[in-house]
Amino acid sequence: MILPNGTLVAVADGAALKLFRNRGAEPHIDLVACDTPHIVSKNSGSGAHHRQGSANPDSDRSAEDDFAAAVADHLNHLALDGSLDRVFLIADPRTLGEIRRHIHPQLAGRIVGELPKDLTAHPIGDIANAIRHA
Repeated sequence: MILPNGTLVAVADGAALKLFRNRGAEPHIDLVACDTPHIVSKNSGSGAHHRQGSANPDSDRSAEDDFAAAVADHLNHLALDGSLDRVFLIADPRTLGEIRRHIHPQLAGRIVGELPKDLTAHPIGDIANAIRHA
Protein backbone atom coordinates (compact mmCIF):
# COMPACT_ATOMS: atom_id res chain seq x y z
CA MET A 1 0.00 0.00 0.00
CA ILE A 2 1.13 3.53 -0.69
CA LEU A 3 0.76 5.65 2.43
CA PRO A 4 0.44 9.39 1.78
CA ASN A 5 2.99 11.69 3.40
CA GLY A 6 1.77 13.05 6.73
CA THR A 7 -0.62 10.19 7.43
CA LEU A 8 -1.03 9.33 11.10
CA VAL A 9 -0.63 5.62 11.82
CA ALA A 10 -2.49 4.45 14.94
CA VAL A 11 -1.38 1.06 16.28
CA ALA A 12 -3.60 -0.24 19.08
CA ASP A 13 -4.60 -3.25 21.08
CA GLY A 14 -6.87 -3.55 24.11
CA ALA A 15 -4.36 -1.83 26.39
CA ALA A 16 -1.94 0.31 24.36
CA LEU A 17 -1.89 2.94 21.63
CA LYS A 18 1.16 3.99 19.65
CA LEU A 19 1.07 6.79 17.10
CA PHE A 20 3.42 7.31 14.16
CA ARG A 21 3.55 9.86 11.37
CA ASN A 22 4.63 8.95 7.83
CA ARG A 23 7.26 11.44 6.70
CA GLY A 24 8.27 9.47 3.61
CA ALA A 25 7.51 10.78 0.14
CA GLU A 26 5.22 8.46 -1.78
CA PRO A 27 5.70 5.57 -2.41
CA HIS A 28 8.18 5.30 0.50
CA ILE A 29 7.11 4.78 4.09
CA ASP A 30 9.22 6.40 6.79
CA LEU A 31 7.45 6.23 10.14
CA VAL A 32 8.39 8.53 13.00
CA ALA A 33 7.07 7.95 16.49
CA CYS A 34 4.74 10.63 17.87
CA ASP A 35 4.17 11.40 21.51
CA THR A 36 2.08 8.69 23.11
CA PRO A 37 -1.24 10.16 24.22
CA HIS A 38 -2.58 9.42 27.67
CA ILE A 39 -5.69 7.36 26.98
CA VAL A 40 -8.12 7.04 29.85
CA SER A 41 -10.92 4.51 29.56
CA LYS A 42 -13.92 6.61 30.51
CA ASN A 43 -16.62 4.79 28.60
CA SER A 44 -17.39 2.05 31.09
CA GLY A 45 -20.51 1.02 29.18
CA SER A 46 -19.01 0.23 25.77
CA GLY A 47 -18.44 -3.42 26.53
CA ALA A 48 -21.51 -3.93 28.69
CA HIS A 49 -23.19 -6.10 26.07
CA HIS A 50 -20.56 -8.79 26.69
CA ARG A 51 -21.59 -11.01 29.57
CA GLN A 52 -19.02 -12.81 31.64
CA GLY A 53 -19.60 -16.41 32.52
CA SER A 54 -18.51 -19.90 31.65
CA ALA A 55 -19.19 -19.27 27.94
CA ASN A 56 -17.13 -16.05 28.01
CA PRO A 57 -14.57 -16.30 30.81
CA ASP A 58 -12.52 -13.29 29.68
CA SER A 59 -12.92 -10.84 32.56
CA ASP A 60 -10.66 -8.30 30.81
CA ARG A 61 -12.83 -8.00 27.71
CA SER A 62 -14.91 -5.05 28.91
CA ALA A 63 -11.74 -3.18 29.98
CA GLU A 64 -10.23 -3.78 26.54
CA ASP A 65 -13.44 -2.63 24.84
CA ASP A 66 -13.46 0.50 27.02
CA PHE A 67 -9.87 1.23 25.99
CA ALA A 68 -10.72 0.75 22.30
CA ALA A 69 -13.64 3.17 22.69
CA ALA A 70 -11.28 5.69 24.34
CA VAL A 71 -8.83 5.30 21.41
CA ALA A 72 -11.66 6.04 18.98
CA ASP A 73 -12.64 9.04 21.10
CA HIS A 74 -9.07 10.37 20.97
CA LEU A 75 -8.88 9.95 17.19
CA ASN A 76 -12.34 11.52 16.82
CA HIS A 77 -11.14 14.60 18.70
CA LEU A 78 -8.07 14.87 16.44
CA ALA A 79 -10.28 14.69 13.36
CA LEU A 80 -12.82 17.19 14.69
CA ASP A 81 -10.25 19.79 15.76
CA GLY A 82 -8.40 19.60 12.43
CA SER A 83 -5.23 17.96 13.77
CA LEU A 84 -5.75 14.88 11.61
CA ASP A 85 -6.04 14.77 7.82
CA ARG A 86 -5.48 11.06 7.21
CA VAL A 87 -5.15 8.03 9.45
CA PHE A 88 -4.24 4.39 8.94
CA LEU A 89 -5.55 2.05 11.67
CA ILE A 90 -3.75 -1.07 12.84
CA ALA A 91 -5.23 -3.19 15.62
CA ASP A 92 -6.02 -6.77 16.44
CA PRO A 93 -9.33 -7.75 14.82
CA ARG A 94 -11.49 -7.51 17.94
CA THR A 95 -10.06 -4.14 19.00
CA LEU A 96 -10.39 -2.81 15.46
CA GLY A 97 -14.04 -3.84 15.44
CA GLU A 98 -14.67 -2.05 18.72
CA ILE A 99 -12.88 1.08 17.48
CA ARG A 100 -15.09 1.05 14.37
CA ARG A 101 -18.22 1.09 16.54
CA HIS A 102 -17.17 4.46 18.01
CA ILE A 103 -15.81 6.28 14.96
CA HIS A 104 -17.32 9.70 14.21
CA PRO A 105 -18.27 10.34 10.55
CA GLN A 106 -15.59 13.08 10.34
CA LEU A 107 -12.95 10.49 11.27
CA ALA A 108 -14.44 7.81 9.02
CA GLY A 109 -13.83 10.02 5.99
CA ARG A 110 -10.17 10.36 6.89
CA ILE A 111 -9.32 6.68 7.26
CA VAL A 112 -7.08 5.67 4.35
CA GLY A 113 -6.73 2.05 5.39
CA GLU A 114 -6.94 -0.57 8.10
CA LEU A 115 -4.87 -3.59 9.02
CA PRO A 116 -6.32 -6.21 11.40
CA LYS A 117 -3.08 -7.25 13.15
CA ASP A 118 -1.66 -6.86 16.63
CA LEU A 119 1.59 -4.95 16.07
CA THR A 120 1.83 -2.89 19.27
CA ALA A 121 4.87 -4.83 20.51
CA HIS A 122 6.66 -4.71 17.14
CA PRO A 123 9.39 -2.26 16.10
CA ILE A 124 8.71 0.56 13.63
CA GLY A 125 10.35 -1.37 10.77
CA ASP A 126 7.92 -4.28 11.16
CA ILE A 127 4.97 -1.89 11.21
CA ALA A 128 6.18 -0.12 8.05
CA ASN A 129 6.65 -3.50 6.29
CA ALA A 130 3.16 -4.61 7.29
CA ILE A 131 1.71 -1.41 5.81
CA ARG A 132 3.71 -1.88 2.58
CA HIS A 133 2.26 -5.37 2.18
CA ALA A 134 -1.31 -4.40 3.14
